[in-house]
Amino acid sequence: MTKAEKTKAYIIEKTAPIFNKKGFAGTSLNDMTAATGLTKGSIYGNFANKDEVALAVFDYNLKKLTDIINSDLSQQKGARNKLLVYAEQYEKFLNPPFTEGGCPVLNTAVEADDTHAGLRTKATEAILSWKKTIVKIIEQGIKDKEFKSDTNAEQIAFTMIAMIEGSMMIAKLLDNKQYVTMVLQSMKKMIQSID
Repeated sequence: MTKAEKTKAYIIEKTAPIFNKKGFAGTSLNDMTAATGLTKGSIYGNFANKDEVALAVFDYNLKKLTDIINSDLSQQKGARNKLLVYAEQYEKFLNPPFTEGGCPVLNTAVEADDTHAGLRTKATEAILSWKKTIVKIIEQGIKDKEFKSDTNAEQIAFTMIAMIEGSMMIAKLLDNKQYVTMVLQSMKKMIQSID
């Protein structure tokens, strides 16, 4: 890794929690310089503008999240157990080692849906990729006769995503992590009832 690549990676890592907590509009250049200890010139010597930093930070935060989930998925046998990974991991989501400030997909989707086309595209791609992963798990479960052939994989995938993201939103808004657990317990029951 070159010195410039190391500096970019450092800027992304140090500003990631700030963008995830404050959003694109709420994160200032002063926030970025305070977090990194670098000058404005140093930051903009490595990134064209704040948009470029924000897009790189979204990718960083999303990768951090998906790496944790994918690591657990790879250790499970059977589609049902793989689906349960989502409930089990997201119950831990508001605690380390997950990203500070909550779910980067939810945070970005809410802020950028009408205000930032680039971030909206990133959030959209993340949701569709997530759905695709869950659908593949369910389709494998159908193929392995774990689930019935008429199981609606897309419906289950979007329901799971909505339950996860909705529970995060409610828990953060009401400042009570128990709401995540409450909703995800219902999700576990739903997963166990798929036949």
